[in-house]
Amino acid sequence: MTPMPPTDSPQPGSDRATGGGDSPPTGSHAGLESLLTSWIGLDSSTLGTASLGRAFQRRLEATGLTSLDALRAAVEHDLRERDLLVEEVVVSESWFFRDEQTFSFLESFARTIAAMPGRRPVRILSVPCACGEEPYSIAMRLFDAGLPAEAFTIDAFDVSHACLDRARAGGYSSNAFRNADLDFRRRWFHEDGRRSVIDPAVRKQVRFAWGNLLDPGFAAGAAAYDLIFCRNLLIYLTPHARQQVERTLDRLLAPDGALVLGAAEPPIMRGGWLPAGASSMFALRRRTHAPVTGGNLQAAPGRGVRGRSAEPPRPATGGLRSAASPRALAAKASPQADEPLAVRTASEVSATPLAALLDKAGELANAGRHTDAIALCEAHVRDAGPTPDLFFLLGTLYQAHGDPVRAESCFHKTLYLDPMHEEAALALALLAGCRGDERMAESYRETATRIFSRKAAR
Repeated sequence: MTPMPPTDSPQPGSDRATGGGDSPPTGSHAGLESLLTSWIGLDSSTLGTASLGRAFQRRLEATGLTSLDALRAAVEHDLRERDLLVEEVVVSESWFFRDEQTFSFLESFARTIAAMPGRRPVRILSVPCACGEEPYSIAMRLFDAGLPAEAFTIDAFDVSHACLDRARAGGYSSNAFRNADLDFRRRWFHEDGRRSVIDPAVRKQVRFAWGNLLDPGFAAGAAAYDLIFCRNLLIYLTPHARQQVERTLDRLLAPDGALVLGAAEPPIMRGGWLPAGASSMFALRRRTHAPVTGGNLQAAPGRGVRGRSAEPPRPATGGLRSAASPRALAAKASPQADEPLAVRTASEVSATPLAALLDKAGELANAGRHTDAIALCEAHVRDAGPTPDLFFLLGTLYQAHGDPVRAESCFHKTLYLDPMHEEAALALALLAGCRGDERMAESYRETATRIFSRKAAR
C-alpha cells in the first residue's frame, strides 16, 4: 500500500469535501504527525498539511472527539483507533499488472530458479500489498508461465486491515483493470454483479497477513525470499525509516535473490546493491553474494558474477519454458571487459522497436555504461521521435549518472508527453527534495496525487 493523500478534488456536496461544515479542530497536527512517523515511518511532508488535516478531521467526525489533542490521546491508548488513523492516511492505489516490465522480470527470474534441480519452491514477498492486486498478479503471471502451484509461494503483508480484508475477498471493480491487454481477466476472474472475483486457485496461492516493515520483528523466523516486491513505499518515508526498511529487506532477501522497487527508488538505496538484470533498472541484488549451493550464483565484492556458466537442465515436468540461468542474468548485468555490449548506429536505432531499444539501453546501463545507454536513447529521440517511456528512462539514466539537471529535464518532458505519468512526478519530487526545494517537492507530490485520483475515478 502506497501512502498517498486523499484526492484534492472532493465531490461537491460531500461531507469529506467540507469537513462536515464544522469549524477547524483545535490542537496541533504535530503530535499526530509524530505518531505516524514513529508507527509507519511516514514523512509528513510527502502528504502535506492540508491532506493530513482532512484525514484527522474524518477521524474526529467518526469518533465524536472535538480536538486533535483528544484524538492523539485516543490513538496512543487504543490500537484499533491507531490502525483506523493509519488507514485514513494511507490510500491503497494499485491495479493488476502495474508496470509490465516488472512482471516480465518476475517471470524470467522465477522460472530460472524453479528450473534448478532439487531447488525448493520459489519464495516471493509482496509488501505492502494494498488490496492484493500485486500478489495476485504475481500468481497469475507464474501460472500463465507454466509454474504449478507447488513451485512457488507468495506472502503478502500490509498495515491496513481493511485492505487485507478486501484482498482476501478477491472482488474488484473495473478500476483495478487498467491494462490494454485484459485477457488475464477472462482467464482468472468471473463476474459477480459489478465485481470481478478472482479464481480460487489464485487466491489460494497467496497468504495474506498484517505486518509493518518498521517492526524489528517483521516476518521474524521466515525463510529467506527469492524475490521481494516493495514498490513505491520508500519515497514516502523519512530517511531513518528508509534505513530501517532497507535493513529489514536485506535480512529477508535470499543471497541470490532480487529486490523489486518502484522506478524512482533505486537511487535512494544506501546499501551495496547492483542491478539484478538487463531488463530494467528497478530490480536490485546485493553487491556481494556468499557462496550458495544448488547452482546459484556467487559474486566477488564490488562486481557482478564473473563469467558465464551453462544453463541448468530443463525440468522434465511442469511445462516450464526454457530460461536463462541466474548466472547468465547476472553476467548480463556486469559483463566482462572482453565481452563488450554493442552500441547501434543511428540508422539501426531508428528501425528498432521501442521495447527492444529500451531493453538494450537497460542492458548498457546495468553494465555501468550509462554514457552509451544515454547516447542510444538520444539517437532514437533524434531519428524516431520522443516517447514518454524513452524520456523516463533517459531521466533515470541521467540520475544514475549523477546529472540531476538533465534528469529533471527528461522527467518534465515525460510529463509533457504523458500528463498521467505519476512515476515521473514522483521522480521530480524526489529530485526537488534532494536539492532542498520542499515547496517544489510538495507541488510534484500533489501532481502525483491528482494523477492517482484521476486514474482511480476511471
